[in-house]
Amino acid sequence: MVHRESSGYREISSPFGPILLVWHRPAGSVRVLRIVLPGEGMCPEETLAAEFPDVRRAPSKVPPAMDRLADRIDRFLRGRPVRFSLEPLDFGVCTPFQRRVLPAEFQVPRGRVTTYGRLADRMGAPGAARAVGNALSRNPFPLIVPCHRCVREDGCLGGFRGGLDMKRALLEMEGVVLEPGGRVPRELFCSG
Repeated sequence: MVHRESSGYREISSPFGPILLVWHRPAGSVRVLRIVLPGEGMCPEETLAAEFPDVRRAPSKVPPAMDRLADRIDRFLRGRPVRFSLEPLDFGVCTPFQRRVLPAEFQVPRGRVTTYGRLADRMGAPGAARAVGNALSRNPFPLIVPCHRCVREDGCLGGFRGGLDMKRALLEMEGVVLEPGGRVPRELFCSG
């Protein structure tokens, strides 16, 4: 349960629409609970209300660490190379399998992609490509954990919480030029 007095969110304007950075303060630290993207089916505020009904906007009480993270996300969305950290993320909102998948996906570098199957193999779970895809489809920390960098084995984009247009735009912003037909060139796949 997230308590109103120890949580909040900040809106980040983006070329894709408003993005919400949702945080809370468990035991004195500040942790990200969720990053809500536009294009998830409902408007970001509706998604927030459905998942975290007690979280309220707190523009004057945003912790400095969340302001700094919001600024980094803003720079990332404007095409600047940004290094994120997993440190501020609350992996307690994730399933045990996601706790394995998300750090592995975090390692995929800017301008490169992996596939659901390759990621499963790298995690020591061969044959779990579908499970990896499901874990990434529910990634509560998109952009920081760059699930947009995971594609199907044939180079097609697959899915993305923020929609395929956003996934394509994020990849292109990172220097991934898609082939005719919308596939990622094989030479941009990470090895292993």
